[in-house]
Amino acid sequence: MNTPRNITIKNAWICQIKQRSIEPIFGDLIIRDGKIHEIQPSDFKAFLKQYPEADDRTYNANGRIVTIPLVNFHEHFYSRLAKGLPIKGAMDNFLHILENLWWKLDRALDLDMVDASAQMGVLESIRHGVTYVFDHHASPLATRDSLSVIKNVLDRYGLRGFLCFETSDRNGVELAQQGLDEFIHFTANHTNTEFKSMLGLHASFTLTENTLQKAGQILQNYDTGIHIHLCEDEIDRKMSVEKYQDLPVQRLKKFQLLNSKSILSHGIHLILDDYAIISESGSAIAYNPDSNLNNAVGLPDFNVVPKNIPILIGTDGMHANMARSMKQLFLLYRYQGNEIDKAFQWIQKIYFDQLKFVRQYFPDFPHLVIGDRADLITWDYIPPTPISKDNFWGHFIYGILEYPIHSVIHNGQFLMKDKVIDGEDEIRKKIFSEGERLIDKLVEQN
Repeated sequence: MNTPRNITIKNAWICQIKQRSIEPIFGDLIIRDGKIHEIQPSDFKAFLKQYPEADDRTYNANGRIVTIPLVNFHEHFYSRLAKGLPIKGAMDNFLHILENLWWKLDRALDLDMVDASAQMGVLESIRHGVTYVFDHHASPLATRDSLSVIKNVLDRYGLRGFLCFETSDRNGVELAQQGLDEFIHFTANHTNTEFKSMLGLHASFTLTENTLQKAGQILQNYDTGIHIHLCEDEIDRKMSVEKYQDLPVQRLKKFQLLNSKSILSHGIHLILDDYAIISESGSAIAYNPDSNLNNAVGLPDFNVVPKNIPILIGTDGMHANMARSMKQLFLLYRYQGNEIDKAFQWIQKIYFDQLKFVRQYFPDFPHLVIGDRADLITWDYIPPTPISKDNFWGHFIYGILEYPIHSVIHNGQFLMKDKVIDGEDEIRKKIFSEGERLIDKLVEQN
């Protein structure tokens, strides 16, 4: 990316974070050298009568909402080419979906396909206002340097990333070791102020005692957490007991793999004893509602989850639309019979849980106040009624989340302006060529 520019955003509802509330201020936001230099309040009603035009040095938001960027806490960029693939074999349960789709796909990937998949994921992320990505990667036959390939794509487009490789014993001991080695190699050579690493693990039922023991020893040497699929389906509990005589959460505790920087993705089939262990560890649970519905693996009973467990939201690689995932989770919470006031309280808890979690890795994640990094997004939403800190969440759930992202600024630079990403059409042509190669490879394998 180029050196951060100086930008003035005029006529915006700037939704600042003040402690545990959102306070919208209408006015101009002035960016200098990639940071928020000044915020100049103005009168929204006066603006409605004027509609001033912006010049070349300013960007006119025309009354739209500006918020902090979105964060995807559980992504799978490697899944992005999985559109219209030739699938052979049963897809009637979760294990069959893994065996006949995802585990065939990830074994077919080479580094060029990984690069193309990451580019597609990044384009979709920018379009949906996501500039911070916790990616969980798998390409077991192209492990070495796969994380640096993804990092280079993110860096090229100006995003920040939390990267991990999905260590698993499902392809044998040697490839499991390569997954652990890739974490060590990437952490030593490619992490910096913009990119962090996590120790990636697939799921308990595909991880031997030996591999979990190695993972626990490695984790003691690094200031990071694990990123794992936990009890996404009943099969994780059932097979963990059959193969290793213990439940998934107990196994993670046994090998000291739970800490406050860890992401436990899905967490659908957990029991009270599991929640007690997770609560004590400080680890976060990342819900992925669209993926769970698609795979028919069930939903957690949200009401039994201890309130001190941080809750995050991801997409599990189905898409990059975090706004849709947030709205979906809110509606599912209501579907379970929770009152509207309680649902609003819950989504606010999640919103601030996410801010606290991401700041463990990036302490400079913005709150949209003077001196912050200029990471922000403009939604194509102009409030139809007055907006304030007292009614922000009503606008957020029933208005803002229903509208597309209009523009994205990250570190003081436009990544998308007026819904346009420079060069996107040409990039998608290159992505297609790798997708075609993937199809041909899968056809040969079948």
